[in-house]
Order: sequence, then structure tokens, then C-alpha cells
Amino acid sequence: MTASPHPPTSPVSPPLPNAQRLAQVGLLVNAGLAVIKLVAGLLGNAYALVADAIESATDMVGSLVVWGGLRIASRDPDAQYPFGYGRAEALAGAVVAALMFGAAAGITVEAIREIRTPHHAPAPWTLVVLLVVIVVKETLAKRVASAGAASGSTAVTADAWHHRSDAISSFAAFVGITAAVVGGEGWEVADDWAALVAATIIAVNGMLLLRRALHELMDRAPGPAVLSCISEAALGTSGVLAIEKLKVRKTGTAFYVDIHVQADPSMTLHEAHILSGRVKGAIRRQLPAAAGVLIHMEPYEPHLTA
Repeated sequence: MTASPHPPTSPVSPPLPNAQRLAQVGLLVNAGLAVIKLVAGLLGNAYALVADAIESATDMVGSLVVWGGLRIASRDPDAQYPFGYGRAEALAGAVVAALMFGAAAGITVEAIREIRTPHHAPAPWTLVVLLVVIVVKETLAKRVASAGAASGSTAVTADAWHHRSDAISSFAAFVGITAAVVGGEGWEVADDWAALVAATIIAVNGMLLLRRALHELMDRAPGPAVLSCISEAALGTSGVLAIEKLKVRKTGTAFYVDIHVQADPSMTLHEAHILSGRVKGAIRRQLPAAAGVLIHMEPYEPHLTA
């Protein structure tokens, strides 16, 4: 077997500078919203709003973690980390998911305590605060989600869902406070029950994000679309007769490809090397995010590929 040594030395481009800027914006927005919601919740006797402030505080920490993860992941590969620092993104996504679990647990404990403790209904004006929060957070979530989809970044996608979970918890608080205000006596705890609903939604989203981050950290194979893209590029290269093996892993926003292609056994070593370079180029044209492509040249053996 002849292997064509194409090590993954190509620098991995930063996962969208826009994503880093959005993480910084999210940090500032969450800091401001956390203070506003905490003060409004305490003055307006609305625990659902206080719980929402807790969620914004975790969002603030989450945005800081994502920003740090993106900065580390954007570093070029070096001697110590020849495959780059892309895993920092998945680690950041896992940390954000853990923060969401923590926020959900804290909100649940406090909501149950509030339900057991008699208190007055929330002030109606707190609904205005929540409406503003919902609009701001959903707008931010959409922009961050767009950046995450464009870059394929687990950390950025996690940050988007963190923003969205805040919008969802704010909406649940809005519904609960509305019920408490409109319902009158006997409905004072409606906003506390709304906080419990929000905590459940946050925990579920955290679980989904953690699963995605763990898949990347454990080198789970990418989806069929990526594998098909690579296979088509290789098989579409003149001289390639079959693919024996194909392994792909995702690190941050980059993919690392290990592929065994079969060609004419009578080919010289030089000819095989030239062909491997053409296969590598075809794969990178089809999949620009392929930071490393390792081509193994094998003699064509139909009985092994049947």
C-alpha cells in the first residue's frame, strides 16, 4: 500500500469573526438584561422575572465561554496541536449546556419555594419589561443561529440556543404573570409555575446541546451529506476506480478526511502520487472546510469493493 502524505497543515480559518463579535454583543446584552430583570422582578414581586434574570446571568457567562472558545479554536495548528484547536468549540458548547442545566436546577428550586410561600400577585408593569426582553433575545438568537449555521460551529449554535432559551423563559414568565394579574386572588403563583415550565424547556435544550458537543468530542462520523460529498469528489476524479475506506471527523468548523482509494495496479509510484494530489484537490473544492485530507493509494481489487 502506498500512502500519499498530505498532513493537515493547512491553517483552519477562524469560525467567522462575526460569530466572535456576536458573542461579545451577547455578553453586553445579557449583562444589561440580567440587571433590568432582577430589579424589575424584585420591585414588581414577580419571581418568574427573577428566574429570568438568573437565566440571563448564565447567558452572560455562556457568551463569555463561547467567545473564549472561538478565540482558541481560531488558532492555527502547531507542533503540539497538529490538528488545530477546533475542539475548544465543542468544549465551549458542553460548558454552555452545563450552565443551562445549572440555571434550570436553580430556577426549579426557587420556583418550588415560591409556590409554597404565600405572596402577592406580580405588578402588571412587569409585562412590558418581558415584552422588550423577548424581542431583544429572539432577535439576537436568530442572528447567532445564522452565524452558527454558516460556520458549522457547535459553540455558536449552543450560544444561539442559550439566547433562545432565555426568550422562551421570558415568554413563559409573560404568560404566568398575565394569568396572575388577570386571574386575581388564587392565581398569585401562576408566574412561579411558569418559571417551572421555563426550567424544563431550558433543561431539555441543554441536553440536546450537550449531546451534540459530546458527539463531536468523541469523533462521531458526520452526516451522510458530508460523506457523500467526499465520495463523489473522489470517484469523480479520473483514474480513481473505487473507494475502499472513508473516515471523516469534525474538529470545530473543520473536517479531517482519511480515505483509501483504489487505482490501476500498474500505476507507478509517481503516477499514484500525482493522482492522490488530484483527489485531494477535488475533495477540497467540494468541501472547503476540509482542513486535512490524507489519501491512501491502493491497487484496484474488485473482489474487495464488491
